[in-house]
Amino acid sequence: MAEKIRNDINGWLVVDKPLNMGSTQVVGVLKRLLSPKKIGHAGTLDPLASGVLPIAFGKATRTIECVMNGLKTYEFCIRFGATTSTDDLEGEIIEKTQNIPSVEQVQSVLQTFVGDIEQMPPAYSALKVNGKRAYDLARKGLNVELKPRKIHIESLRFVEQKENGDMLFEVVCGKGTYVRSLGRDIAVATGSLGHLSYLRRTSCGIFSIKDSFSLEKIKEMCYKKCLTEQLIPLETTLSDILELALEEKEAKALCFGQSLKNRWDLKENVRYKVVFLNKLVAFVVVEGELVRPTKVFQQLNEKEN
Repeated sequence: MAEKIRNDINGWLVVDKPLNMGSTQVVGVLKRLLSPKKIGHAGTLDPLASGVLPIAFGKATRTIECVMNGLKTYEFCIRFGATTSTDDLEGEIIEKTQNIPSVEQVQSVLQTFVGDIEQMPPAYSALKVNGKRAYDLARKGLNVELKPRKIHIESLRFVEQKENGDMLFEVVCGKGTYVRSLGRDIAVATGSLGHLSYLRRTSCGIFSIKDSFSLEKIKEMCYKKCLTEQLIPLETTLSDILELALEEKEAKALCFGQSLKNRWDLKENVRYKVVFLNKLVAFVVVEGELVRPTKVFQQLNEKEN
């Protein structure tokens, strides 16, 4: 059987992930639709979460870490009065309380969660415990012992109370934050119990929900063969990284893994992006007096002269 032809696609596509579908399932759909040579996603969303899921194609897959390290924005609802095994609607109720906080009580504790804090991840998470996923152990009824992790909450605000009593919030947070755990901890801080009844990511790094497409729209664009026109260039995700423009000889040296003398007085512990003729060539860092390539995006050859 002949090997399936893979398309050389490069760039980002922002998917508005629907409910009841995992992030890897979304990738699977796009694989079947586009047959890309390389594909990956930035920032996993649970099946019960919707919203911004950035998908990288080709060379853009090498910049996934840049997106994942950026801030993310979520809308979420807390349903007070009970805690569940998964800290959301998917799990079983394991404890109840009649103590339901007022809006004022909830607002009074929010600032304690802003800044650099420690957070206990949920038992049903993808974190590994002795080489196994925590959610696999939890589903087998085994005790999952996780350690608190340091996270960053940029901002947290109360939005409104819904007719059913659920409270809606917006959080801007850093990498590694579990919003399910945040909702659980807010409830506990008010002397109550709670779990998430709604979760939607509205931004991930530079990508916003306004940039996104539903899977139905993506399928339609594939049928019309106009989807690649909607791809966001990989350079777009790197706008906040300092740029170093080089001549061809120096850019080629980096492409072959060679280091350059730091004649630009670049700072240590800072990542720079190297460009040649406005095209991304590599990421570099300073080590001592040398500029060393850490990731190369393309080889410069005679055809590009």
